[in-house]
Amino acid sequence: MRSSNPVFSRRGFTRGDGGYAGFGGQQQAQPGPQAGGNPYAGTNPYNTQSTPEQLQEMYQAPPAGPLQTGRMTIDDVVMRTGMTLGTVAVGAVVGWVALAGSLGLAIGAALVAFVLAMIQAFKREPVPALILGYAAFEGIFLGVISEAYNQQWSGAPLQAVLATMAVSGGMLVAYRTRLIRVTSRYQRIGLAIAIGFVGLLLVNLVLALFGVDLGLRSGPLGIIVGIVGVLLGAFFLSLDFKQIEDGITYGAPQREAWLAAFGLTLSLVWIYLEMLRLISILRD
Repeated sequence: MRSSNPVFSRRGFTRGDGGYAGFGGQQQAQPGPQAGGNPYAGTNPYNTQSTPEQLQEMYQAPPAGPLQTGRMTIDDVVMRTGMTLGTVAVGAVVGWVALAGSLGLAIGAALVAFVLAMIQAFKREPVPALILGYAAFEGIFLGVISEAYNQQWSGAPLQAVLATMAVSGGMLVAYRTRLIRVTSRYQRIGLAIAIGFVGLLLVNLVLALFGVDLGLRSGPLGIIVGIVGVLLGAFFLSLDFKQIEDGITYGAPQREAWLAAFGLTLSLVWIYLEMLRLISILRD
């Protein structure tokens, strides 16, 4: 079962022996019960299910070179995420201060960010320049849009930022305490809801072009849609947390920290935008 987050979809999202989601991408051919599981399991020296012959081969192998020792850590993820979100913040300041009211430029920045995100999503290796470029253009879009919302609903962007922090913090606590368990069934249900949600928004957009308004962004129905959107953002975060945990546990290469930062940024931006819309509806 592949992850709904496009950042990790190239690596797969499969059900492991314990029933939880994990990496399921390409790996070196290895005999034993973990073949076809985590792509880093074949090189994991702490794999207790290895056969005696495999253990003997590992003990007789030469010392690991530089490419084998650079494993992803939580510090790597935190640092790359800080750099990516910092770039988003800088872009947002530029959009808010220098490009206020330039909705055309905001839409253009959003399109550029989308293209960069898609290019990175379909690449097999992370490209920091693409990720930071996405963050910069996405930040410009968020800055212009946030300023426009602030003109109409003073303080709404700050409220959305605080709400996004609360949702992400609560989701992290729920994940770490195992109140939420990322099983394959959990992922299937969440993915089905996400596909239906995006499909509904696309239908609403097409109908709006012909002057038909389904009321998905206003009134009671808009509130329900906004809440569902925030919950889906939290769902994406839980998938990100699981992929990061699996990557660290199974010794993912250090460069994967950039993909972790990218995935977290996508999810946080999603939550922020849904919060911004929801707050504007509630304040009306």
